[in-house]
Amino acid sequence: VQLQASGGGLVQAGDSLRLSCVASVPSVVSFRRYVMSWFRQAPGKQREFVSAINRDSRPFYSDSVKGRFAISRDNAKNTVYLQMNSLKPEDTAVYYCAADQQVITSSYSSDYSYGYWGQGTLVTVSS
Repeated sequence: VQLQASGGGLVQAGDSLRLSCVASVPSVVSFRRYVMSWFRQAPGKQREFVSAINRDSRPFYSDSVKGRFAISRDNAKNTVYLQMNSLKPEDTAVYYCAADQQVITSSYSSDYSYGYWGQGTLVTVSS
């Protein structure tokens, strides 16, 4: 599985940005079988969970982004999106998409649950 994230950039506080992650999956495996997630890593900090969406399109969010970010998926396009609104300087980080078929609900926020990772896209929010 290959993941290609895009959509990062430099924005001002309060602005919005939408990230996309396109997955290349084996033809015998449907994209809809994967749990998809977003993590981020700020300079000098550990990677942290942002959001996940399960096979039924149920979303999960970290407390720090709940109410501001929205995750969605388009199974026909093998793509997951992260709509980020009301961005804050503390949202500045490299954002990574991740995927796996074998993720249980209680482990959605753990990076060790995901076997496939994209290359990351940088989001910079200026104050």
